[in-house]
Amino acid sequence: MSLSLPVLNASEFVFPDPATTDLTGDGLIGFGADLAPATLIQAYQSGIFPWFNEDEPIAWWSPPIRAVFKPDIFKASRTLKRSARRGNWRFGFNQNFESVIRQCADTRFYTGTWITEQMIEAYAELHRLGFAHSFEVYDSEDVLIGGIYGLKIGKVFCGESMFHHVTDASKASFWFMSECCQHTGIELIDAQLENPHLMSLGATLIPKADFLQQLSVLRTQSVDWSSPRTFDQIARLLSAN
Repeated sequence: MSLSLPVLNASEFVFPDPATTDLTGDGLIGFGADLAPATLIQAYQSGIFPWFNEDEPIAWWSPPIRAVFKPDIFKASRTLKRSARRGNWRFGFNQNFESVIRQCADTRFYTGTWITEQMIEAYAELHRLGFAHSFEVYDSEDVLIGGIYGLKIGKVFCGESMFHHVTDASKASFWFMSECCQHTGIELIDAQLENPHLMSLGATLIPKADFLQQLSVLRTQSVDWSSPRTFDQIARLLSAN
């Protein structure tokens, strides 16, 4: 995948300033716009993301407290390493993006997924354009058993969702993603909203103002994700760990 991303036309929408806008006290910025690539990139560059249910208007959020990770914070446990080694798991980068996002949607069916078909199509287009990425885990029969996807905005990786079909497989995909981010110069992983699983992985909670300040600097910088060899080398190292 080339380091030179396509230049998108400016979005026709103007988002409210997330630093001063909060309609409900929990980070709601507004409703409307669309999920076109330029709109989504503008939103993420501003610290805003879409989150809404099927048959609802598109809602945009920038929560007052942000869950984030430093790429070097996650340390794989012996149990996780043993699971990967015994299962002969293989790690992959951008090999099955749409399958990852669809399985993230499927695993949330019982609670009502926010990853609608509209969202899947929008992020799949961002992947084709080189902005969205997936980190995957495969079993010994090359079946996809875990994964995570998100967007790279400068030196920030905005994690969107993860899934697993085998115990520890989502942790393994997070491990792979964290190592790739660390070794290529990503400085912040945005996890958006707090939940128990993210906190167990080592997420830190910071005020919106701090997140927006860091984002304003890191979004103007870049890292090279154009060489699959870099990720292949990391994948082999983790599999042998």
